[in-house]
Amino acid sequence: MVRNLILQLIFIVLIAATNVVVGQTRANPDSALQMILDQLKGTRLPLSDALQNALKNATSVRTAEASYLAARGAARREAGSFDPEVFFTLNYLDQKQPTASFFAGAPVLMTTQTSSASGLRLNLPIGTKIEASLNTVRLNTNSSFAFLNPQYTSFGNLSLRQPLLGGFHISARKQLTKAEQESNAAKARYDQEILVASTQVEQNYWDLYAAERDYAVQKLTRDRADAFLKDTELRAKTGLIGPNQVANARTFLAEQEILLLDREEQLDRLSDQFASLIGVRPDTEAPRFITVDHPPEEFPVEEVNVLVKQAIQNNLELQAAKADVEAKRALSSAALWGALPSINLVGSLGGSGLTGTAQDVIFGSDTLRTTVGGGFGDAVRQVVKREFPSWSVGIEISIPIGLRSGLGEQDRLEAEVTIAEQRYVQQSRILEEQVRAGYRELFHGKRRLVAAREGVEAAQEQVRIGLIEFQNGRSTAFELVRLGADFAVAQQRYSQALVRSAKAAAGLKQLTSGAYAGPTSR
Repeated sequence: MVRNLILQLIFIVLIAATNVVVGQTRANPDSALQMILDQLKGTRLPLSDALQNALKNATSVRTAEASYLAARGAARREAGSFDPEVFFTLNYLDQKQPTASFFAGAPVLMTTQTSSASGLRLNLPIGTKIEASLNTVRLNTNSSFAFLNPQYTSFGNLSLRQPLLGGFHISARKQLTKAEQESNAAKARYDQEILVASTQVEQNYWDLYAAERDYAVQKLTRDRADAFLKDTELRAKTGLIGPNQVANARTFLAEQEILLLDREEQLDRLSDQFASLIGVRPDTEAPRFITVDHPPEEFPVEEVNVLVKQAIQNNLELQAAKADVEAKRALSSAALWGALPSINLVGSLGGSGLTGTAQDVIFGSDTLRTTVGGGFGDAVRQVVKREFPSWSVGIEISIPIGLRSGLGEQDRLEAEVTIAEQRYVQQSRILEEQVRAGYRELFHGKRRLVAAREGVEAAQEQVRIGLIEFQNGRSTAFELVRLGADFAVAQQRYSQALVRSAKAAAGLKQLTSGAYAGPTSR
């Protein structure tokens, strides 16, 4: 009788484990395991919806996007330094000044002056600075010696400054070039972060899928243990078995209850982590997310060197590291020119104008009158036509003694370029290592799944043979328990194999930035 009870217990575990083999990948509506999976409470979530929510709500994606927008704004700011700049100033002066000189023209000299300056400034990418300006002054005074009242004075100027040892466009564009490369790097990292978030969602989705299978298996085992306890209690009441067998059944059920709680907590924890990742919580009446899709079974496997080449060429994080190198090099290349003495060619073209309302000036017995006259427009016309021209040309030289500041900055920037280059090399080596590891997992994925399935079948056959040997007295109950443990380990390996290839394929797609085709859709 005791032997029959032990056989019943082993059959319960065997039935629970055998149902796992047909699990979710071979959906069988009639199986007890599939019934448990179908009855799981939660919000059903397809993988495609999870990916959409993650790309919209993932904090890492939003942070990378903000960094890209900031870098793009910095590049726009630096490009704006070469935009033309229009300027205008206007000043009004009202002044009363006591005088002690006869030639002041009044005991208290009262003047009002309105001055203005307007023009255009422009910095060229070759380092040239150009400024065109027009300045005007309108002067009113009570001086009796003023020949023009009001008096209009104007002068225009076109000035140019060109560095001769400043590296021309290399030095003038260094900040813009650096900002553009940093913007390219930020854009690549933003795009890569989208792939990273998608990969994390897909991998966590399959982890949740595996946790659901483990929970369903454990619940089925617990239900069988509960049924076994009721059966032993009934048999004990009829006197067929002793109280020790009931105690054994209760111990077995208690252990399965604890394991079921552990599986449920693990399932809920993974669901909470998944919700944090995609930024969406399950429905209020649902405790968790429930997966809908199944892991693919077929994966295209390319030659490993092809995958490495695709990763080196397409990985956006690696492209961002390369852009970082170019950004550092933009400053380093201009550093030598900045260390040289400053030699600037300066020059200007100008013109002046003078008009106003002519006034009679009485000086002693003479009445004097100027021949200059006209309005404000006449003064401006004189400037434009350069009736009274002026020009200048010159060279400005500045030689820092020792050149230590510029040469020290050059050394610093060259060292930063070297650091950025070594980071790029290190990142490319790590990328190759990750690609090769992912390739090995994917290459062995199908064989691993077949081997795991065969392991489950072999363990099941071992249990069957063990039962026969136990019935014939050639085996013990302890040996049957050990065979059951081996069967549980085989089932765990099978569950891991179900999702391992899918997670490896998602990782390869991320590492190659989408160059790897990915698994065949089911």
